[in-house]
Amino acid sequence: MGRKMWLRLLFLTAIMALAGCSKRGEEPQTPEEGTYKVYYLNSSMTRLAPEEYQTDTREQETLIQELMDQFLNVPNDVDSQVALSDKVGYLGYRQEDRVLFLYFDAGYSNRINMNTTREILCRAALTKTMTQIEGIDYVSIYVADQPLLDSYGNPVGVMADTDFIEGISDINSYEKSQLQLFFADETGERLVEESREVVHSINTSLERLIVEELIKGPQAEGHYPTLPGDTKMLNVSLNENICYINFDSAFLNNTLEVKEYIPIYSIVNSLSEISTVSKVQITVNGSQDVMFRDSISLNTQFERNLEIGGE
Repeated sequence: MGRKMWLRLLFLTAIMALAGCSKRGEEPQTPEEGTYKVYYLNSSMTRLAPEEYQTDTREQETLIQELMDQFLNVPNDVDSQVALSDKVGYLGYRQEDRVLFLYFDAGYSNRINMNTTREILCRAALTKTMTQIEGIDYVSIYVADQPLLDSYGNPVGVMADTDFIEGISDINSYEKSQLQLFFADETGERLVEESREVVHSINTSLERLIVEELIKGPQAEGHYPTLPGDTKMLNVSLNENICYINFDSAFLNNTLEVKEYIPIYSIVNSLSEISTVSKVQITVNGSQDVMFRDSISLNTQFERNLEIGGE
């Protein structure tokens, strides 16, 4: 059964703005050596305003500090504004694998300091600026030693450059999508279909939306989860009808009482409901040379499997 798209809804207040893939399948561009873009905001705070920055610094730790200093201070000859409010304190950073964790004080979550639109633009500016550094693919924001939460109280998680667009065409625009999701039946051996209506920002890709809903779990009685609730989707993109999904290691720690193939095809069959998706490539922390539950190699592109249910 194919998904059904509903008309866009115009909400009265400006809330979510930058949440999804803008140009599907587009990879972040690698700057020329020593050339970076530092992202600020335009004067109306509705769009990112990148400024080119030149440096001879090559050492990663020093470069992180240097770009953060540039991020926090707009040059005098540039007609832009700092994305982060001056009422928010930057506390420092740490790096683990290819993720850069940035720490701010509690003022970051105070909507008097930064309204929702500016906060999301700030996320985008930070991510786009810092992921240009070699060895950093993702950014994660912490507020007062706790993971940043979105306006719905859900963890924002790690962010990649391709998760954001550079401007807001209509910050009041949302749309309602009818999703066809596949969860486990009571035996854990077959998939069952669940139809779900979701209202979301027009900037959120359907691929991301589907996987996020799978992680949230089923709503219908007799349907069972296929992915652990603590699974983090690091990135998702679409290129030539292949959907690429990158999870963190929690994806491999799936101890749910389902057959080993159920989590894989829960994702694949759900995404295949989108007409533009014919295959799915799953990676963990950027690697596809991984065995899922010691029996399924992720070094392949999966296609829809209707033999296990959910036709």
